[in-house]
Amino acid sequence: MKAKGTYGVKKWEENVYEQISSEMKMTKASVEYSMSGEINGKSTVEYLMFYTYYNANDQHKSSAVYNGIMRFIGIVQGKEGSFAIEDQGTFENGEANSTLQIIAGSGIGELKSIQGTGRYSANKDGAQIELDYTL
Repeated sequence: MKAKGTYGVKKWEENVYEQISSEMKMTKASVEYSMSGEINGKSTVEYLMFYTYYNANDQHKSSAVYNGIMRFIGIVQGKEGSFAIEDQGTFENGEANSTLQIIAGSGIGELKSIQGTGRYSANKDGAQIELDYTL
């Protein structure tokens, strides 16, 4: 099955844990997203990020790779529950692109047996998420 939705950032707290140079650093970000559409609810995620280039004057010109563990709580196509996702992506030219892997055995409620993959992207025009999953 496929489920699609949009999302928005509700909270973004990012802190540097290693400054390598003026343009290169490692950070940790605690993030909360709200989601709507066939995927409706909220997600919290902890990201570890490596900036290969950081532009302090315009962050959208920065380049980074990131890995995170995300927990979704809500409804996917009428089924209520929660599950966890591995999130691996890049940020380049003002656009974030991620591949997602639902963590086997992490489902709760009507989403208890969920398995699958997904993707999301975000840029100045908006943010979309899509899951390819089985229950």
